[in-house]
Amino acid sequence: MTEIDRILSAPPFNLDPAGREWVRATLSGMTEAAKVRHLFVHSVHGSGPDEVARLTALQPAGFTKFFGTDAKAELDTLDALRAGAVIPYLVSADLEGSRMSLPFGTEVPNPLALAAVDDVQASEAVARIMAEEARAAGINWSFTPVIDINALFRSAIVATRGLGSDPARINAHALAHIRGLQGHGVAATAKHWPGEGHDDRDQHLLTTINPLSLAEWEATHGALYRSMIEAGVMAVMAGHIAFPAYVLAHDPNAGLEAYRPASTSPLLNQTLLRGELGFNGVIVSDATPMAGFGSWANRDEMLPEVVSSGCDAILFSDEPEADIARIEAALDDGRLARDRLDLAMVRVLGLKAALSLHETGKTPADRTRLFNPTNAQEAEAVTARAPTLVKDVRGILPLSPDRHRRVLICTTGIITPLHGAGAAMVFPDLMRAEGFDVTLYAPEARPDPRDFDLMLFLMGEETLLTRGRIFLDWNRLMGGLHGAMRRYWHQVPTALISFGYPYYLYDAPRMPCVVNAYATMDTMQRATLDCLLGRAPFLGQNPVDPFCGLPDARF
Repeated sequence: MTEIDRILSAPPFNLDPAGREWVRATLSGMTEAAKVRHLFVHSVHGSGPDEVARLTALQPAGFTKFFGTDAKAELDTLDALRAGAVIPYLVSADLEGSRMSLPFGTEVPNPLALAAVDDVQASEAVARIMAEEARAAGINWSFTPVIDINALFRSAIVATRGLGSDPARINAHALAHIRGLQGHGVAATAKHWPGEGHDDRDQHLLTTINPLSLAEWEATHGALYRSMIEAGVMAVMAGHIAFPAYVLAHDPNAGLEAYRPASTSPLLNQTLLRGELGFNGVIVSDATPMAGFGSWANRDEMLPEVVSSGCDAILFSDEPEADIARIEAALDDGRLARDRLDLAMVRVLGLKAALSLHETGKTPADRTRLFNPTNAQEAEAVTARAPTLVKDVRGILPLSPDRHRRVLICTTGIITPLHGAGAAMVFPDLMRAEGFDVTLYAPEARPDPRDFDLMLFLMGEETLLTRGRIFLDWNRLMGGLHGAMRRYWHQVPTALISFGYPYYLYDAPRMPCVVNAYATMDTMQRATLDCLLGRAPFLGQNPVDPFCGLPDARF
């Protein structure tokens, strides 16, 4: 058996003779220039003929689509791209739920909310819904599940994208996610290799470090990746994360090399992931415009190392033609071996064949399956089980217009990973519809909270990229130095409701009532209000320590 047959007949590809022959025939028909272009997965933020022409000229392996709200324009663009592809595209997205879902699809909970529900069947059902709608939109590859461990509460980058802090819970729900995706035609990707969450900094801003010993890593991240590989996950995303303990075990004098990001590390990708863990699928780098990549070395040097280190696909490029030239230069001067390029192509093409794209990759998507009312009802029922009562030490709940008619709300608004700030919450209007008299706190007006029956802090900060930290910014919320120092909960019933980051008690341990609801979508806000009014029970179970290890925060 040839090496190509060995790779393609084994998990996770499991290709039959016809699929293997398609890979061989396609590879033999590709020029070296075509292979180089086929290393890239580009980002697509726009729609229309110009975007179609741009991508078609680049001839990449695929692209990641960041969707706008105009469903017809977005889907027409994807259909045009597929129709013009020389080799069918891998079309990817971060199917992470909440506002990372399709904006014209079903609202589904994010991973941390699913971890709070802690029902494996529910997690698989949500993944199935996302997969069905993704395929209806033309997406065939998801950069999920996130199997990072939320070990440090200050991490703004794991937070709501992860499945909590318990490796056993992470494992169970990540496996359910993989089943839900791959059982319905969407390749799953375990990320971020070799494991994030023990460094509270953000790969988008610098190369982070997994500080665990080899034994600690094996018992946690290692066990998680072994489980995902055994389950047949089709891809792994190599993060801009160093794992010095492993490198130093091989070379005690490695020095700075011990802190090389996994995205360019032969030891982590080829020796550990492929060799020791036995992963045979596609290794895709995390986004290469990130500072965790670019801060390590010059891009001329680093980009070819993505491929030579064992990655099969390069994620994103701010200057595609220049990056293509960087790979071609490395092939010419020997820094990148042509055999290594061919093996990358075998796995990328193998993924396409495993998804049957060689048979269906140019077919227009079936838009009639994009939104299914039954799926929406199922997702809403799961969402309703996520809100978690962290504490209510003064018996404020349930809320009622009779006892709490005049409500003062201080809010961040909705701040999401890719869209930033700007969206308003529906929660205040939902309260008004229930008979509450709601006032939004405006720092310039400085309303006196003592004139109200209830003060609510509504936080809408899901996992943020490049923010560095999420915290309860009293200064911003309350309008400067003096407002930031005032606390009214001894005089006015006060509660904090977080539709995102679950760790605000670190900045307000004496807050008397706290609810974590994990996700900002409208269905979560409605479900949380039902719980607050006593119409529905709080069923969520803390997937992390919302008290941040503080002994006084529980009281």
